[in-house]
Amino acid sequence: MSNDIADVIGGIPYRLALCGGWIDQPFVSERNPSPPGSMTVVAVEPDFRFMDYAGMATSTRKVAARLWGPRLPARPPEELVRELYAEENGGKAEPSGSQDMVGLVYPGIVRMDFDAASEGGLFPARIESCEDPGVIAWLERNIKILPVSQRPAGYNPLVVKNLDPGWIRRLGESGRDCFDSIVARDLAGLQASMGECMGAWEALLPATLAHRLIQVDLLGLLEHYRGEYGGAMYSGCGGGYLYIATDRAVPGAFGFRVRRSGAGGKAA
Repeated sequence: MSNDIADVIGGIPYRLALCGGWIDQPFVSERNPSPPGSMTVVAVEPDFRFMDYAGMATSTRKVAARLWGPRLPARPPEELVRELYAEENGGKAEPSGSQDMVGLVYPGIVRMDFDAASEGGLFPARIESCEDPGVIAWLERNIKILPVSQRPAGYNPLVVKNLDPGWIRRLGESGRDCFDSIVARDLAGLQASMGECMGAWEALLPATLAHRLIQVDLLGLLEHYRGEYGGAMYSGCGGGYLYIATDRAVPGAFGFRVRRSGAGGKAA
């Protein structure tokens, strides 16, 4: 039996979606009065199996494994992003956003800028990745991951859309503030950006946090952990995991390893 978990679950990375989620969708970014809007993601080593339907890009990861096998090809990441996007979204009426592909393919802590004037907002107009060892170590210490619940079968986060341009601008700003706070190792700034992102989700797409099929009090849990630790946000719509920004221990939570260039999912 293999001692390497990647031989069981595959070596393709997972990704944490931090602030700015949904700005990668053209129906959101096209209403942004102050483009570009940003989103921050983090490439994560596959040290264990994350839950499906929990905001960890597991469906995109499965497509990547079908397309390339157990590890990412050693090719330019921008090329892999477009190839994976085409493979997953061909013929779909509601395609997934390209942040899923960027988060799996690019190493480190990644900020994407989305502007509907650039390729219709389908792909980032600009990508910035931080692999500073000190910043990575700081992030690994200061984000705790708490399992909450998988998305329920039949759940649709888009049943209500309140696409207010002011909130869309704030959503995109939360992604930029998140990245800047991480690079500056500013815990209070990271906590504030998480709160801003969750406020934007609740205002723009309220079913992301409250829906008739969701049996968990997501808003109640969010308020508790935000009040107790200062900052929290969900890994995706409908629950999944709760990311808690704190330098304190959180009962029931666990950590992660950020993927660096040349490590983890990348082929030798």
